[in-house]
Amino acid sequence: MAVRKALFFDIDGTLWDWNSKIPESTVQALYRLRKNGHLTFLCSGRSRAYIQNPRLFEIGFDGVVSGCGTMIEYGDKTVFYKKLDEELVAHTIHTVRKYGMRPILEGREYLYMDDSEFAKDNYGKKLKAELGSRLLTIGGEWGRWEISKLSCATEDADQEKCYAELDAYYDYMIHDIPVTEFVPKGFHKGTGIARVCEMLDMDIGDTFAFGDSANDIGMIRAAGVGVAMGNGSEDVKSEADYVTTSVTKDGIWNACRYFDLI
Repeated sequence: MAVRKALFFDIDGTLWDWNSKIPESTVQALYRLRKNGHLTFLCSGRSRAYIQNPRLFEIGFDGVVSGCGTMIEYGDKTVFYKKLDEELVAHTIHTVRKYGMRPILEGREYLYMDDSEFAKDNYGKKLKAELGSRLLTIGGEWGRWEISKLSCATEDADQEKCYAELDAYYDYMIHDIPVTEFVPKGFHKGTGIARVCEMLDMDIGDTFAFGDSANDIGMIRAAGVGVAMGNGSEDVKSEADYVTTSVTKDGIWNACRYFDLI
């Protein structure tokens, strides 16, 4: 019998395209992986509050690594959660705003965003439409946030000074679009994979990671095999062990077939 593998999948640009459409070949690949005895995990930079789409969970996953490794679920249980201290969060909000950034706080139950900062922003509109009651305001919940990370819109901001001031607390995942994720120091998707392997008493060499963007580099490096999507950024592709086709051209199916997993 083949050795059981654990496979970790980013969501945006990997499991589904930018219209949140999951290719049927991806659905079939995930079904076959589990039928063949392998474990499958969502592994997202999104915090858990923003992973709610029923189309994802209808497929069936063994667990969820969310918030860039700051929360881990296995089965129906939360087995790890890294909560940021409220005083640090308040200091962070003041600091990023001082340098011209617009923050969105990300937790396991809620996201927090002030309308005044995102009123004309398409992403802000998308969050309001998709999250409903799970989207609260930063000011309205002042000091009561429960979050594990945050993201900031960084256009026209003094980024370097901001990063330097908060460097003791965060690692930064800087995207091609003007957005940066602020993740607690020492955390990324790869540390989430390592925690899952430790929990399952599994060799990390028996893992696969699939991703397409900057916040996937940690798991691409950590996994036994790192797979970059054909639509992925060049920095991810340069770190990967294998580059498959794009999400819309059966990328997950083709990679799983290439490695004889399905």
